[in-house]
Amino acid sequence: MLKLLIFDWDGTLCDSLSRIVHCIRYAAISVGLPPPPDREARDIIGLGLTDALETLFPGIEAEQIAAMRDSYSRYFAEIDREPSPFFNGVSETLSRLKDQGYLLTVATGKSRRGLNRVLQARQLHQFFDGSRCADETAGKPHPLMLIELMNEFECAPGESIMIGDTEYDLAMAANAGMSSIGVSYGAHDPGRFQKYQPLACLDDFSDVELVIKNYKKQ
Repeated sequence: MLKLLIFDWDGTLCDSLSRIVHCIRYAAISVGLPPPPDREARDIIGLGLTDALETLFPGIEAEQIAAMRDSYSRYFAEIDREPSPFFNGVSETLSRLKDQGYLLTVATGKSRRGLNRVLQARQLHQFFDGSRCADETAGKPHPLMLIELMNEFECAPGESIMIGDTEYDLAMAANAGMSSIGVSYGAHDPGRFQKYQPLACLDDFSDVELVIKNYKKQ
């Protein structure tokens, strides 16, 4: 029986990708590095910030990473005072799933401070049952985030589903032995999802509810 739903945040629930790309480019400029093209910056969304920077700037020094992390965090907090909106259908669908008794959790490449800030701004601290962030456990696509959430709520992989917009999300789910659902409107081209055999790749978040209902019948 399906119990645990685990959602990525940026690009899956929240329409924040353009802000992230903007802040990555700003952080690069702040330390004298060339800003990456938008496509390359979008491609690393979902990774923890250190992993993302090391991917974008091979050979980057630890001091530059620290400076870029600080610059990115300060600038993102400034422009995200008014949180990015949820995608269409997200609030309503999450509320219905909550009412149906599912455990709703988040597994994100955001920092704990960043996630807490947006949950507080949206008054959602009590809405989600649990969460894991990249700076407090292993980052995606390592499965530790999902394993910790399953252990916390005493759920098996067959009782859990990961929903995300990147290859990192679906790879993490596969590495944890659980099923996944992809969404097509986020950071990664959905053609990259096929090798992970998601239950579905959705153009509309509200269709998550239907996929979950069909999964329960299997």
